[in-house]
Amino acid sequence: MEQGSEPVVLLGRPLGARSVMASLLLGMDPPRLRGALLVRWCGLFQITEGTSRVALSRMVATGDLTISEGVYELAGGLRSRRLDQEWSLDPGLRTWRDRWRMAAVDPTARSATERQALRDAMRHLRFAEVREGVWARPDNLSAEASPAGARAIADAQCTWWTARPDDDPVALADRLFMPETWSARAIELVGHLIGVTGRLGAGDVGLEAGAFLVGAAALIHVRSDPLLPEALLPADWAGDALRDAYSRYRVAFGDATTAWFRRNRD
Repeated sequence: MEQGSEPVVLLGRPLGARSVMASLLLGMDPPRLRGALLVRWCGLFQITEGTSRVALSRMVATGDLTISEGVYELAGGLRSRRLDQEWSLDPGLRTWRDRWRMAAVDPTARSATERQALRDAMRHLRFAEVREGVWARPDNLSAEASPAGARAIADAQCTWWTARPDDDPVALADRLFMPETWSARAIELVGHLIGVTGRLGAGDVGLEAGAFLVGAAALIHVRSDPLLPEALLPADWAGDALRDAYSRYRVAFGDATTAWFRRNRD
């Protein structure tokens, strides 16, 4: 697979140097790698060495990476994103008892930056906007397990309520979260993940870049899963299937990249 073909269609855009390096490190444990290897990895995506090194410098300057003896490690917002990512893969849903959580924005003056931060935070917390300034979702997520940074932003700008809407909950969930659309995309991605996982397991050398892009597309989609209760999901729901396929892919891709880095060390 080449970057200019099907995987980029799945992503909707080519990846720049920052995105390539951040996505690679987000999938590593611990999330650190030598700068020379990060630059060589970017070369798989037709990103020049100069562009990659400029991106590394900027990521250090903005606090997204730290550097020690030539080794770069995730920090700041990207480190927080990694926690959000792991929560998305294993959210630990609670039993749903027909209640919804609602957040009403406090009637105080807010800057444009604060308003945008809240919108981003509520999406990370899997809330949907019912109308301007009112966000809601089924009450089946543990507040303690959800992303702490997003919760802090929401707590600072909102008042929380527990409610039972008069509307049919299935229809309301369909309108706010469009689970059938999400599931259709997930089914497509499961097929791609199964395909590249099989090829990676068979030792298909040279697949690393294409497989990386498929995995990135799948992970982006996992992070947008509305995490609805089973009672509100469509019959063909593919959330668990996507997580399972991604878990198998992650093992195979980890083995393939370990071998790639071994071949490309100084």
